[in-house]
Amino acid sequence: MREPISLDFSRKDSDTLLISLSGDWKKKNRLPAASEVEKQFEMVPRVKRVLFKTENLAGWDSMLLTFLIRVRTLASSNNIAVEEDTLPEGVQRLLALASAVPERKGEKKEPARIPILERFGESALVFWRSLLDMTDFIGDALIAFIRLVTGKAKFRRSDLLLIVQQCGAQALPIVSLISILVGLILAFIGAIQLKVFGAQIYVASIVGIGMVRFLAPVMAAIIMAGRTGASFAAQLGTMQVNEEIDALATLGISPMEFLVLPRMLALFLMMPLLSLYADLMGILGGVIIGVSMLDLDFLEYYAKTRESVQLNDFWIGLFSAAVFGVLVALSGCMRGMQCGRSAAAVGEATTSAVVTSIVSIVVAMAVITVVCNVLNI
Repeated sequence: MREPISLDFSRKDSDTLLISLSGDWKKKNRLPAASEVEKQFEMVPRVKRVLFKTENLAGWDSMLLTFLIRVRTLASSNNIAVEEDTLPEGVQRLLALASAVPERKGEKKEPARIPILERFGESALVFWRSLLDMTDFIGDALIAFIRLVTGKAKFRRSDLLLIVQQCGAQALPIVSLISILVGLILAFIGAIQLKVFGAQIYVASIVGIGMVRFLAPVMAAIIMAGRTGASFAAQLGTMQVNEEIDALATLGISPMEFLVLPRMLALFLMMPLLSLYADLMGILGGVIIGVSMLDLDFLEYYAKTRESVQLNDFWIGLFSAAVFGVLVALSGCMRGMQCGRSAAAVGEATTSAVVTSIVSIVVAMAVITVVCNVLNI
């Protein structure tokens, strides 16, 4: 059973304070407040010397040292002498060790405040260097693609087929789920507004055109950015950490052709197919809302969708999906190839790949939309 801490004060004479310490001064007990000692220092007549009585001290650890250091600090600030001769020998040695090397003034350096113009300049330089690196990487990828067209690129066909499977068939479940939900949400929002005017049948037009022309390619691309683009960055980043990419370059094998080109081709080929599948799933989601909530006939919904969606809408969606596939592959591979030589750098490269992919998808979608509007298609 632990003994409670006891802290008593008495006056040995008019200017000497006697502090009696008793009980078990260990961490399992509560440390007395230093304010109790400070009150004794402020009492009249003023204290000029502090003594300790420790005959009833049952045990101690760093808790006692903490209390004594606080007492010593308060006494020093009030010009009061502290006599430590009556403390246990071990406590005296540790107190002496704690005060043997006082902290030198100026050791703690305050963090320098960087002017806003300097921070702006550094950010601009970082952005410019990253833009140059991106341009250089895109140029190398273009050269690798030209070598592929001329039949000079070197990569394993089995790697291409494996990546096609990973970013194609294995991505169907998540694409199905997200596309159906997007179709449901789009149809539900449209139904609420169109029901007011009795124009529920136009839900088929909203869902059909929206999914085929814009939403299906964008949602499929964002899914692939988080699923496949991040995977590319992690794979190549790990290879960079293990110096496998350096080994390929040493053997005379181009990392761009052997690693980047198959991934770029796989996403370029599979993204239009995934976009078509997302079109089907999104329209199916609209059918569910139209039949169950709006009491539309299935054949009527199908006829309105077929009437609204033009062939140009399909071509724009397929073209957008192919562009997004290349952007996702380039972003993931670029961040992986630029990865540092640590485990933390792999995580940073993965995060950066997803962010870069999504930003590039949004920018590309905006450019394609403006071009289509200018060309009136």
